[in-house]
Amino acid sequence: MTSSAKAEELKQRVEAFMNEHVYPAEQAYHDHVENSGDRWSIPPIMEELKAKAKAEGLWNLFLADFSEYGSGLTNLEYAPLAEIMGRSLIGPEVFNCSAPDTGNMEVFARYCTEEQKQRWLVPLLEGKIRSSFAMTEPAVASSDATNVQTSITRDGDEYVINGTKWWISGAPDPRCEIFILMGKTNPDAPRHEQQSQILIPKNTPGVKIIRAMKVFGSDDAPHGHAEIIFDNVRVPAANLIGEEGSGFAIAQGRLGPGRIHHCMRLIGCAQRALELMCARVDSRVAFGKKISEQGSIREDIAKSICEIEQARLLTMKAAEKMDQGTYKNAKDLIAMIKIVAPSMAQTVIDRSMQAHGAMGLSQDTFLAEAFAYARTVRFADGPDQVHMNSLGKQIVRRYAD
Repeated sequence: MTSSAKAEELKQRVEAFMNEHVYPAEQAYHDHVENSGDRWSIPPIMEELKAKAKAEGLWNLFLADFSEYGSGLTNLEYAPLAEIMGRSLIGPEVFNCSAPDTGNMEVFARYCTEEQKQRWLVPLLEGKIRSSFAMTEPAVASSDATNVQTSITRDGDEYVINGTKWWISGAPDPRCEIFILMGKTNPDAPRHEQQSQILIPKNTPGVKIIRAMKVFGSDDAPHGHAEIIFDNVRVPAANLIGEEGSGFAIAQGRLGPGRIHHCMRLIGCAQRALELMCARVDSRVAFGKKISEQGSIREDIAKSICEIEQARLLTMKAAEKMDQGTYKNAKDLIAMIKIVAPSMAQTVIDRSMQAHGAMGLSQDTFLAEAFAYARTVRFADGPDQVHMNSLGKQIVRRYAD
């Protein structure tokens, strides 16, 4: 079977799995979170879905460059699959293709030693544990990664970590067992060589989860986003990823795939929101005619489908460019999609919410949660302004001469 034929077959199978298993399970998942008495326990339906997806070979499809671990698909071939998974907010995890684990597994696969891979990557690939990436800090503008102040200090055969991190996605999840932490090993080195990344098991003494941060009033249980204090946390020197001073370069390598995966999933969210909007307005009557016959509603629908398709095509182009060379060579297109896709999704989802009336704000559709996700991704992996500044700088250099 050719690669493209395999990708098309996987697309059809993922879509069928979503229709048969994932969409029908959404309500049971949310009912467990709200009514089980323990918001941070994992809904049993999730582990059941993961087992079914794994048994069908619909597993770790995102690892484009590492066929020994994943599917061997290219970024371009994976893009439609990620879009389909992203139509449900529980979908990506079902196939072991959810953030932040996807980005962290990329780090393990690209930069870690065989010992580190065996200890952490293998159980992540098997879906037995989850992970977090600890970079953002409350005391500094963490959109500039060189600002991080958490210290990583060598002490004999160990490193000692001190600092506070927040918005650490997935850290409250009871299955989270490992943090990849970004901190400073040498404040006197050149600006982009001061940072290092290190592995910190969640149960290490001195790791103190203070609270779960809330997004628009929701704690996002059972996944969550934590504020964490690292108080004289000691780990073996062998837990360092790569060399001292390589943390910034590793972070940039991680963010390329992470950014495009978020955009792929958000296109799926927006597409589903548009479909729900169309069904809603065609089934409701106001002022003597269907809402779908109102001119302003038709305009919203027309603009939405245009914007979704524009973002989809731009994302596919970025994926193709990533496949043709290094992620660095595709950084302008990656910046473009990170600017375009989350804002597009937020706008389209907002229109769908408006068309649903008060129901669009409620727990009776996925729209409110999807809106919060889209708005959050405008910060995640770099806020809009950072990408626009970087892209504008690149474009000036390209054309000014």
